[in-house]
Amino acid sequence: MKYVFITGGVTSSLGKGVTAASLGCLLKARGYRVGLQKLDLYYNAEPGFLSPLEHGESFVTEDGHAVDLDLGNFERLVDVTLAGESCCTTGKIHRQILERELRGEYRGCTIQAIPHVTNEIKRHIRDVAERSGADISIVEIGGTVGDMEASVYLEAIRQMRLECDHPSDCCYLHLTLMPYIATAGELKTKPTQNSVKSLRSVGIQPDVIICRTEVPMSGDAKDKIALFCNVKTSNVIQDMDVGTLYDLPLVFEKEGLARVVLSELRLTDCAPDLEAWKAFVKSAREAQTPLRVALVSKYTAAADAHLSVCEAIRHAAIHCGAQATIVTVDAEDPALEEALKRCDAVVAPGGFGDRGAEGIMTAARYARLSGTPFLGIGFGMQLAVAEAARGLLGLSDANSAEVDPGAAHAVVRVPENRVCQNDSRQATRMGQSGVKLLDTPLRGVYGAEEVMERHSNRYEVDPRYLSALEEKGLRLAGTSLDAGYPEAFVLEGHPFYAAVIYHPEYVSRPGKPHPLFRALVQTALSRAR
Repeated sequence: MKYVFITGGVTSSLGKGVTAASLGCLLKARGYRVGLQKLDLYYNAEPGFLSPLEHGESFVTEDGHAVDLDLGNFERLVDVTLAGESCCTTGKIHRQILERELRGEYRGCTIQAIPHVTNEIKRHIRDVAERSGADISIVEIGGTVGDMEASVYLEAIRQMRLECDHPSDCCYLHLTLMPYIATAGELKTKPTQNSVKSLRSVGIQPDVIICRTEVPMSGDAKDKIALFCNVKTSNVIQDMDVGTLYDLPLVFEKEGLARVVLSELRLTDCAPDLEAWKAFVKSAREAQTPLRVALVSKYTAAADAHLSVCEAIRHAAIHCGAQATIVTVDAEDPALEEALKRCDAVVAPGGFGDRGAEGIMTAARYARLSGTPFLGIGFGMQLAVAEAARGLLGLSDANSAEVDPGAAHAVVRVPENRVCQNDSRQATRMGQSGVKLLDTPLRGVYGAEEVMERHSNRYEVDPRYLSALEEKGLRLAGTSLDAGYPEAFVLEGHPFYAAVIYHPEYVSRPGKPHPLFRALVQTALSRAR
């Protein structure tokens, strides 16, 4: 097994995740089997319980785990399906250690950071890599070099090179910021030098240094970094800001990133098969038709709160030759409807809690009455059904029990067989499961009668309201294969109005947009012409 460890320095949010994904894309294009992991420093046991305003969205894996959003980037750019174990937190590591202790596996030893925590980290990395069946496992270390919480992870990956069969089985890649001082007209190398110094102080000499920069690096700058950071000049890689995320693999290919990494790993390089990727990027650049899609959410302060939804919209738009502008609309904005009037389609994404619920229902009502193409997902589906119960059935107090547990007409609620577990993760349907598509236009959108979709929901539509809703035109379009839960709805006579409890955004890929997003965009474009 070969390992590539990616660390970051100077500042956070430099793009370690998309760098890891881009490298994975390039290695896969050369025929290598690639595994990817993300190790996060925080003590939360699971990213699914973190605020989207702080950490962005929580991505859901096929096997039913809520993980860091970087795994979504991994899946999209490398076109792989990852298991939940590919994301690990300090909280999870410590929980595993304590469980081992309670089982008596440490036989009375005093548990310490070294060797017990570092051994558990190494065990996790190796086990996940081996189960992936990969030739090369790319491991992103969260946070920044110098963080107190990062020390045990850096020590663990330092030890791994010593424990491998050969030093070339590990490659250390360090991503840093190279700031540009506009008034002086200079790129400054000192932050990178200091970051590498910090990394070397814990025993890790980076093999490759990637410099995030706003302007092109001169040869002198690369030479300077190489000299003072003890790497070859060819191993200093420029990472300039790009137009779209999907340009990045091609930028790194031009810079020779994959070639350099393979050389450090003592693996054979070859010409990559990037034709499909280049075609997608070309389509993205040539897309001209403007398309404005409203994303109605209460998480407007965080750009990555609905990252997968935004990317799924872009995939579909590019497929249709359109340039999508995603207009984030605050669900609590009193002028919400005015913003929606300037958009070609409306998407109500997932979420939780009562804040912003009335605004999302306002958006659903606007789309229902105006004929604007609409897609409600997860929490957005709950509120679309509640709005329909109000507007079509005259139940003015209809709501989701998640928003108003005491609602007289809780048209969405936790099923009785899961009420006792209402506040636990076990009450939630997580991961991939089957959906039976009924005889509605939605079946035509998919071109199939049964599909597999990823879920992350506790609340289900109350079947007692289905007949009344269907009589008024909100038709049940899909049910779960295992329990018959209502999964999807469409509105009769509407150009495109779909509400689904599952999350189609998680399986959309560049060049392979999800059918629901494709239909949404196609309908919006046809109406705009």
